[in-house]
Amino acid sequence: MKTLLRGPVGTAAGFTLGAVLLLGVAPAILPAFNLGLLGKFLCFAIVAVGIGLAWGRGGMLTLGQGVFFGLGAYIMAMHMKLADASLFGGSGVPDFMSLYGSGEVPGWWEPFRSPAVTLLAVVLVPGLVALVLGLAIFKRRVKGAYFAILSQALAAAFAVFLIGQQATTGGSNGLNGFRSFFGFDLKDPNNKLMLYMIAAVVLLLSLAVARELMHSRFGELLVAVRDQEERVRFLGYDPATVKTVIYVVAAVLAGVAGALFVPLVGIISPADVGVIPSIAFLIGVAIGGRATLLGPVVGAVCVAAAQSGLSSTFPSFWVYFQGLLFVLVIGFMPGGLASLPALVRRRREVPRGAQPPVPDPPAPGPVKPDPDVPNPAAHGRATAPEEVSR
Repeated sequence: MKTLLRGPVGTAAGFTLGAVLLLGVAPAILPAFNLGLLGKFLCFAIVAVGIGLAWGRGGMLTLGQGVFFGLGAYIMAMHMKLADASLFGGSGVPDFMSLYGSGEVPGWWEPFRSPAVTLLAVVLVPGLVALVLGLAIFKRRVKGAYFAILSQALAAAFAVFLIGQQATTGGSNGLNGFRSFFGFDLKDPNNKLMLYMIAAVVLLLSLAVARELMHSRFGELLVAVRDQEERVRFLGYDPATVKTVIYVVAAVLAGVAGALFVPLVGIISPADVGVIPSIAFLIGVAIGGRATLLGPVVGAVCVAAAQSGLSSTFPSFWVYFQGLLFVLVIGFMPGGLASLPALVRRRREVPRGAQPPVPDPPAPGPVKPDPDVPNPAAHGRATAPEEVSR
């Protein structure tokens, strides 16, 4: 029965329950504002699914997912600003470009007027950037703390780059003031509900893809690379290729989440894609349980909800609390919240006050001869026991 519940039947039941809660119960009981907040948290959960694959299964401590999240977000924001300028402005030029720039749309913005190009770019651009970075990093066998520091430096550099491009990216203010999403009015409550539904469906699809990867031959190879990289290389596989593939998958998920984040929240700025947001993504995965399927999702939603509530009350304290929480979880509960049921189960299996089992004594070895007792066999003949006593 347990095997059946852990197999396809249990998986189908779990996804059905998740779909009912996200698509049925939440929209029915939550006010519009809280539902919008939940949609924002689901975007972070999509990023967490990718980090769970890369870090939990692949062993890559990636501190730069904000880069891919920002790429998808800014691509969607550029399309929405161009669409608003055409629908409501008439000139086709976003308002901030007239304030900070020359009043002309840069050439590299023009392709994003097309909805089809925008949707393709949301998936392809983060994936291609991750492919180039992955091949450059993993082929040189960069891993561990060096990879974490490098990915964090990329996130910091990306945020600094965006701040310096005020005429084309809005600088530190970012891009905001969106009025439509592919022709749908963002002020309409029904359209806001539609955006939440899209985020929930994308999260469920992301979980389905992650589960298939975890239970596939590739998932087994990924875990083997995490645990015994040199042995995998000795068997004829290229660990760099395996790491790059899962790194690209995590980047695509982050890019899609960023694209959904923009219409749901209404703003994207360098503060949403730098080092601190990247660490926040990682903390959520660590708290939930990086090696499980649902742990990263639960952790990401909990951390995002706590940040939403505490950062407004204690704005200067939240960043320090994040760092302390990350250290405590990694040091004392590396399995995250997902490991609590197993810990409780172990405590229940051992009765209170019971002594640990005493190990069996070692098997007796060969008896060494006593030098004081004569050995008749050494003189060429065997002697019966009664002869020795005589």
